[in-house]
Amino acid sequence: MSVASLVAEGIVKRYGQRAALDGVSLTLPRGQWVALLGPNGAGKSTLFAVLTGLFAADAGSVQVAGHDMRRHPALALRELGVVYQQSALDLDLSVERNLRFHAALHGMPGPLARERMDAALQRHGIAADRQRAVRELSGGNRRKVELARALLHDPALLLMDEPTVGLDPRSRHELLDATAERVRQQGTAVLWATHLVEEAERADRVLVLYRGKLLADGSPAEVATALGGGTLEQAFLRATAAVRPAAAAA
Repeated sequence: MSVASLVAEGIVKRYGQRAALDGVSLTLPRGQWVALLGPNGAGKSTLFAVLTGLFAADAGSVQVAGHDMRRHPALALRELGVVYQQSALDLDLSVERNLRFHAALHGMPGPLARERMDAALQRHGIAADRQRAVRELSGGNRRKVELARALLHDPALLLMDEPTVGLDPRSRHELLDATAERVRQQGTAVLWATHLVEEAERADRVLVLYRGKLLADGSPAEVATALGGGTLEQAFLRATAAVRPAAAAA
């Protein structure tokens, strides 16, 4: 039996008296694309910060490919690739130098790094841009570089935090297609945070996060049924509708 790419159990994260995450548990097997669907403020980015070790949870545990994030963070992070909502590329470096820097951080041998870098640039259609400064690229091509970088060290788990923000429709679909191909061909597990239902519908499985709690977990059709029926969009909007205080409604 293969080790799950991600096991998070009972994650709690508080900011003062407010619980941004309230007992969140999830497991991602290898080769599964999971959409983490929630409105702004649901706790998606806080969960990603805990999963990447940027924040320490107040309670709960995280294991990435069998490695505990608290006890063995270096081993856990070695199995993790991340595409953040805000670009983390060095805009003044070339595409190739950004990728080489990432490879060096992971201790990748030069020949292996070159082989994977060449393959990734070809696969994403940006080989001709390898010597260009990142700031000269379009938003869609910058995202392709970030995806290539996140996967360069062949992680077991890929986290993508609202990765299509600011992209045009064509670039968004290209990124979705590239993610689906990676899951299918390499068996990488993907946790894709989004507030867009149409993106969640592309995933194998959907987790609905609202006010720090998971409301539903299953295929897009199963989640729609669990949240009251109709389309996934209708069910999601209904389940996450803010209840107006009586005083405000008056």
